[in-house]
Amino acid sequence: MQLVLPDIKEPRTLWIEPDSLMDDDRYFDFCQQNPKLRIERTAEGKIVIRPPTGFDSQDQEFQVGRQLGDWAEKDGQGRACGPTAEFMLANRAGLAPDASWVSYSQLKKLTKDQRSKFPPLCPEFVIEVKSPSDRMKALKVRMREWIDNGVQLAWLIDGLSRTVTIYRPGREPEELADPAVVVGE
Repeated sequence: MQLVLPDIKEPRTLWIEPDSLMDDDRYFDFCQQNPKLRIERTAEGKIVIRPPTGFDSQDQEFQVGRQLGDWAEKDGQGRACGPTAEFMLANRAGLAPDASWVSYSQLKKLTKDQRSKFPPLCPEFVIEVKSPSDRMKALKVRMREWIDNGVQLAWLIDGLSRTVTIYRPGREPEELADPAVVVGE
């Protein structure tokens, strides 16, 4: 099934409620048939189409992903992924963080077929970068969803306000104002 979108003058997120719930394979096929769209799935099965980011947001996403990739290579304990790697969470949501890290011990549990699609796992670490079309309230809910599904550490970066909010299981979020460096566990 390919999707035809209406002309939209300004960036906004579209929500689509399919007639029936897509299983993971059908959802993956749907995403492959629409490669130019940034598609995710909510835990309730709704399809979410996100607008592309602007230059500043994309630059921040790239810099964060590059630094995470450099760290993962030096650390040697897992793999870093960019914003197009989507994960199938335990609650049935399919989410793609702006950057993520998955340990080799988790990756070893996957079959070759699972690794070639959206893997059924939750990364240990995710980073989300706020773009102009994002709403902070929705991002906070998203960060909580990551934690509730098994993420051990999550950073929400707001480049405009120069804040980083750190999420950890069982703890209240910690907000850092204008940090020069953010260090993870």
